[in-house]
Amino acid sequence: MAMHRRTPHHVVMPHALLLFGHADTASFNHQLADAYQRGYLAAGGTLERIDVPTLTFDPVLRHGHRAPQPLEPDLVRVRDAIERADHLAWVFPTYWAAPPAIVRALVDRLFLPGWAFRYEGHALPTGLLRGRSARVITTMDSPGWWYRFMHGRSIHTSFARATLSFCGLAPVATTTLHSVRKLDPAARARRASDVEALAFRDARRRVPARLPAPTAA
Repeated sequence: MAMHRRTPHHVVMPHALLLFGHADTASFNHQLADAYQRGYLAAGGTLERIDVPTLTFDPVLRHGHRAPQPLEPDLVRVRDAIERADHLAWVFPTYWAAPPAIVRALVDRLFLPGWAFRYEGHALPTGLLRGRSARVITTMDSPGWWYRFMHGRSIHTSFARATLSFCGLAPVATTTLHSVRKLDPAARARRASDVEALAFRDARRRVPARLPAPTAA
């Protein structure tokens, strides 16, 4: 079968990387990650999945950005997967109004200057992961009004905007499931179906020409 090139005249199904950030495979988050994967594949997209808690790497950025810290093989694997992807999907629970520690550690160690962003003399750096979209799916026990007014939509601000958008990903969509501890099995199944439908729509978006992969620092 002939392969179509990425041109403005062809619609090419995107390739996604799903980064799952919950260690418990019996969790509701695992159900949501499976649903997203099903929906994306059902739409004709391709998807690679990495369960972040299974990775082996030092979670501490030992010298900040002052000195290089060699990437472990698992981090190299994630970096290469991001470079191949048109779309990044993140699924994780919200702990203390923030992503789990393992997700933040992945970002700290991997999203480095010279690869994820670069200072070029402007007030803000240039995001080097541009040309890729993202969706963040997160769960929390808090009701929506508490998350908005007491926590200032913290995941939206710190992760979606100050991390992913900062590094050039666009658009960045955020799906937040509130009051999860009150959901019975039937309600959880409905939420999972909603996530599956979101993934289907994500995979049907038109894919722009992918920019050159960033140069690893």
